[in-house]
Amino acid sequence: MGVQEQEQLWGGETTKAVANFPVSGERVPVPVVRWLGRIKGAAARVNGELGLLDGEIAERIAAAGDEIAAGKHDGQFPVDVFQTGSGTSSNMNANEVIATLSGAHQNDHVNMGQSSNDVFPSAVHLAALDEATNDLLPALERLEAAFAAKAAAFEDIVKSGRTHLMDAVPVTLGQEFSGYAAQIRLGAKRVRNALPQVAQIPLGGTATGTGLNTHPEFAARVRGKLAESSGLEILPPEDPFEAQGNRDALVELSGALKVIAVSLTKIANDLALMGSGPRAGIGELFLPELQKGSSIMPGKVNPVIPEVVLQVSAQVIGNDTAITVGGLQGQFELNVRIPLIARNLLQSISLLANTSRLFAEKCVEGITANEAGCERSAESTLAVATALNPFIGYDKASEIVKEAASSGRTLREVALEKGVSEETYNEAIDLRRIARGSAA
Repeated sequence: MGVQEQEQLWGGETTKAVANFPVSGERVPVPVVRWLGRIKGAAARVNGELGLLDGEIAERIAAAGDEIAAGKHDGQFPVDVFQTGSGTSSNMNANEVIATLSGAHQNDHVNMGQSSNDVFPSAVHLAALDEATNDLLPALERLEAAFAAKAAAFEDIVKSGRTHLMDAVPVTLGQEFSGYAAQIRLGAKRVRNALPQVAQIPLGGTATGTGLNTHPEFAARVRGKLAESSGLEILPPEDPFEAQGNRDALVELSGALKVIAVSLTKIANDLALMGSGPRAGIGELFLPELQKGSSIMPGKVNPVIPEVVLQVSAQVIGNDTAITVGGLQGQFELNVRIPLIARNLLQSISLLANTSRLFAEKCVEGITANEAGCERSAESTLAVATALNPFIGYDKASEIVKEAASSGRTLREVALEKGVSEETYNEAIDLRRIARGSAA
């Protein structure tokens, strides 16, 4: 080992791949590289235990794989992410780096019992499983908790509801925030539901899923070692040919991420609109003031974090489209768009995790209610006349609303003029009771 990081550890196949794929300047995602190291290390130890590989060589390979897994050689993986669709170049890159570090043969020893066709997709699946489990889900839980805390804090603040962007019957600000918390909670549930499929890896299938040139116990033993070292539940494929021939589980996970992006878009738009103004807009929320909102207009504050959330959500939705197209490209025994899927899926996981933490910390946790603005909107919505329906009927309530709207007079004033008793009006138009769904 002892080779300095600045020295080139890769060999000729990696050099060819760098020359062949000068596409984006973007390398294979680091989590995939590190899982390649983990897989190679575990494979060497298993091959040693099975008596297929000399024990000393096996341990040198495993130690080199451990170093890659620990991030000590990230710079030794220069191949562009837009490369051969099986990820063969990256698997060879890993073989060459480990061979240099360990003094072993890159194919006969480092790649023993393996193929790019089962190793690279396994690394992608495990990277996605790891990042979703240990980064994204905790971030979503924090964001859900932030919305839930605000739902409790705002439970008695009544405001106008809105449907079709038009005034509707009152709701509480807390009810709206409880809806946001539920969207995030359900999004996390969708991710969790997809992960058992992602956890099924094709390792052991070698070239086409048949397991040619690998020991019958190899895959199960490697999965066991990987599960033990990572704390993740790593599963055998339901069918080896399904696992080798397509990347449906990654498409499924991406679909869950897209739903989260859709939810975040709705929430961020709502918060920006409720915070708009503050004087000439809706003005029901005060968003945290993080920075100047204009280089020319003094005192202007912009919804900068919701705007970040909206941009990230758009990127995640775009990534999902590319992943979907990539998932379509599995011909016969192998999907050959795996690097594309890996790049976009891991980017989406990272973007959503980082943005969820940011959204919670720099926006949601600092939101305060503009109680005067909420009260004003609650009292101004003519839709509260809906609560009069059980007392005076829909037609007469509509007549009162139209008169109030055209004249600019209050609903109360017009209703009393039209013969509704003050006692009936007060009983019907209790804003908090209306918001809680018990108007009649």
